[in-house]
Amino acid sequence: MKRKLLPLFAPLILSPVATSTNLSAANIKTKISTKKLKTSTADTKVMEFDTIACNVYQQMDLREEGLQYEIFNKALTGYYNLRKEGKLGEKPYITIVDFTKSSTEKRLWVIDVEGQEVLHNTYVSHGRNSGVEFAENFSNDKESFMSSIGFYVTQDTYHGKHGLSLKLDGVDEGFNSNAMDRCIVIHGAEYANESIIEQTGRLGRSLGCPALPMDDYEDVIDTVEGGTVLFVHAANDVYTSDYLDHASAMAELVKEQNEEIKATANELAKE
Repeated sequence: MKRKLLPLFAPLILSPVATSTNLSAANIKTKISTKKLKTSTADTKVMEFDTIACNVYQQMDLREEGLQYEIFNKALTGYYNLRKEGKLGEKPYITIVDFTKSSTEKRLWVIDVEGQEVLHNTYVSHGRNSGVEFAENFSNDKESFMSSIGFYVTQDTYHGKHGLSLKLDGVDEGFNSNAMDRCIVIHGAEYANESIIEQTGRLGRSLGCPALPMDDYEDVIDTVEGGTVLFVHAANDVYTSDYLDHASAMAELVKEQNEEIKATANELAKE
């Protein structure tokens, strides 16, 4: 076809068009191949991360502790992504709240990722407008008196009307980003104790704060204060988060492991 057309048109018109067409086709092919490669690499990282998360989950017997794997996986993903952004302190702890569970169950866990140990497992209240026995409705609005879902980073402590309390910074825009303005904090409350469950068949409710039993709230706060992750999970199809990027989390995990290996090698070399 090219040979037939060439005598009819000036070379300055046809040649650039032919070259451009060839280059465009090559570029498209390259872009498609690159996209496939990136997708394949991302999928591989996701599978690798899932394998690691599953191993940790099994080694810690978290199923026996009542924590679902899917929720742990999400929390661990957020943990590494928040570390990647430099939002966390030195403590390798994750606090997980599972609001799909009844308030009559212990639905808060504090996990030591590096030590692979459950440090705390206790009751936690939800907001009074989120539901009665179960938390079913959530809001980021002021004076909604509902719980907010998503990832938080713990801040510093203070003493207020509930005694020792822990400030929370919500990092999921639109879901919990008003936590500081709403004064959503971890604190202890008499209505969050097991005795209330025995009396009423459910835990007492807060104005939106994750309130803990008086017996152990101070220990939990002392453990997790100062830049650790809190992940509040619920059955909510609308919820999305930038911190649920598995490929990015895997990249951070690998980077940290490589840094640890290098640091260990340097120490051994000094000896």
